[in-house]
Amino acid sequence: MDAQEVKRIAKEMGADLVGIASAKTLNAFPPDPACPQTPDRVSPYCRSVIVIAHHLPVAVFRAKSGIPVQYMDMMVLRRMDRISYQLADHLEKAGYPSFVTAAQETDWNMKKASYGRLSTRHLGIEAGLGTFGLEVNILTPKYGPRVYLTGILTELELEPDEPMTEQVCIGESCSRCLYSCPTDAVLHYGIDKRSCALEAQEFGFMTATAFFMKFALASREIKKELIKARDVFGFWQGLLRVVGSFGDCPRCLAVCPVGDDYHSYLANPQKQIPEKTPEKAEKAKGFKQARKDGDPISGLDDWNIRWVGPEGYKGIVARQMQEFKKAQKERAQVDAKETKEVE
Repeated sequence: MDAQEVKRIAKEMGADLVGIASAKTLNAFPPDPACPQTPDRVSPYCRSVIVIAHHLPVAVFRAKSGIPVQYMDMMVLRRMDRISYQLADHLEKAGYPSFVTAAQETDWNMKKASYGRLSTRHLGIEAGLGTFGLEVNILTPKYGPRVYLTGILTELELEPDEPMTEQVCIGESCSRCLYSCPTDAVLHYGIDKRSCALEAQEFGFMTATAFFMKFALASREIKKELIKARDVFGFWQGLLRVVGSFGDCPRCLAVCPVGDDYHSYLANPQKQIPEKTPEKAEKAKGFKQARKDGDPISGLDDWNIRWVGPEGYKGIVARQMQEFKKAQKERAQVDAKETKEVE
C-alpha cells in the first residue's frame, strides 16, 4: 500500500484534503522545542502521519451570528472522527497498526493552556496542505482557514508530501484577520490565545471558571441573584448543544480572502469589516514596516518561518482570482449558448 492509494481511500471515505507527513521530520521539527509536540512522544512505532482536512460549509459564514459556525464545527469534527477511524481500521486490517490522534486534548504537563501532544495545524503544513496565516491559522489554497484537520498515526512507511514553500497568506498588506478580530488578539504571525478565547468561548471553560469562583466567594444574597444570571443558562446551553462553549470565533475565518469558497460566496458579504478601527490600521502598518525593515519577528524567525512559507508570498490569491474569473466567464458563455439553443 503506497501513499497514493492511502489518499484515494481517504478521499473516498469523505476527506476533502489528504497529505502525508514523515514521523522522522515531525520529530526533528517540533513547533516548540521546549515543549515538543512530536509523534515519538505518542508512539515510538509511528512511521508516518496521514493528515486529513474537511472544510466548513461556507453558508455558516454568511449567517448573522457565530452560532451556526460553532454548531457546524462540531458536526464536521464528528464526521472527521468517523472518516479517520475508518481509515485507521482499514490500515490495521491491511497489516499496519494505526490510530487517530486526539485532536482536542491538552497535555497539562507541557503547558497550562490548550496544548496537545500533536499540533494538527503543524501536521497539515508538514503534509503540504497549506501554510500559516498572520493569525497562525493554517491556510489552505482551496478553503483558506475554513477547515479542520486531524492526523492518523500509522506504522506504515509512506512517501511524505513536500511542504508548501510559497506563503499562502497575503500577510501584512492584507491584515483582514487583524481588522476583524473582536478582541484584537492577532499578533505578528502569532495569536494572544487568552484574548482570542474571550470571544471564541462566550460560555466556555474560562468563563465558567471565573463565574463559579465569584459565586463561591459571594454572600448568600448575591448567590441568589447570580444563579439567575444569563451565564448559568449559557453554560447549560453549551453543555447540551456546544453553542457558546466551543472555542471558535468565525470572524478571522470569514474575512480571509484565500480560497475558492471565499471568491465564490464570501467576497461580497465580507467585503466590509465593521470591527476595523484606526488603532488596528496603525497596528497593521507597524507590522508591515517591521517586515520591510527586517526587524526580528518571533513568528518569522529561522525556526518558525518553516510553517509560514520560507519563500514569502508570491501571488497565490491573485492567481486564484484570475482562475475564478476565467471559470465564471466560461460558465456564463456555456449558459448563454444553452439558452440560445433552447430558444
